[in-house]
Amino acid sequence: MEKKELTPIEKKNLRHMFWTSGQMWGDFTMVKMEGNTYAYAMLPIINEVYGDNKELVTEAFVRNTEFFNTHASAAGLIFGLSYALERERAQDPEKVPGEMITNIKTSLMGPLAAIGDSIFFNCIRVISAGVGISLAAQGNPLGVFLFVGIYGGIFLAVKWYLMVLGYTVGTATITKAFKSGIIKSISDAACAMGLVMVGSLVSSMVSITVPLKIPMGSGTEMVVQDIFDGIIPGFLKLVLLFGILALIRKKWKPIWIIFLILAIGVVGSLLGVF
Repeated sequence: MEKKELTPIEKKNLRHMFWTSGQMWGDFTMVKMEGNTYAYAMLPIINEVYGDNKELVTEAFVRNTEFFNTHASAAGLIFGLSYALERERAQDPEKVPGEMITNIKTSLMGPLAAIGDSIFFNCIRVISAGVGISLAAQGNPLGVFLFVGIYGGIFLAVKWYLMVLGYTVGTATITKAFKSGIIKSISDAACAMGLVMVGSLVSSMVSITVPLKIPMGSGTEMVVQDIFDGIIPGFLKLVLLFGILALIRKKWKPIWIIFLILAIGVVGSLLGVF
């Protein structure tokens, strides 16, 4: 399945998969999850490679409507591989059985989901949000467009690259990359960078001060904020961060966490605590 140059029909099919796969959450179901979109994206490929062979067309379409769930950008690699495998099966059904295509697709869903989540959610999203928030905090609307442009641009570029890569290099190279440990190293590095960025954002973007002063007699006052700063600079920021993390682990919805923070802030301000 080694390919160097893409024909016009191959480029057309890859572009179709690229754009139609963007609606994965548009027809998401709890039974097949992203399976409906997967079948829709593969439909012109199935019709093109199998032609008038109705039996193989039907079998391929049913196969591609099965359960599918992975990171939307990393899914590009699986789409490309599926395209290459379906073309190989059309040429020699005995060499590439349908079960082989399903097994390869299924085996890659989990690892690619973990890698995609680590890189995009824990790294790229945090970095692009940091850039956008820094401008938005100054009242500059460009911050919103930068966040969407950086995150969305990288997302689309990676999906297209992986889709073409999956179609051109074949399954042997992808399997070798996973076994070599390179993919895991990239994922771990992305997680580490994401944690660093989260810490930086908390330090630079979160501001919590306690102006409360407690009279101690003889005209002296105890400044509560100085006590917290004496423990650890930014101590209250860490308390807020780990408090939110604890609520998330208890399955709190983000909207309720936002309302809770808002309520604590309003009450604390009225009482003079914040």
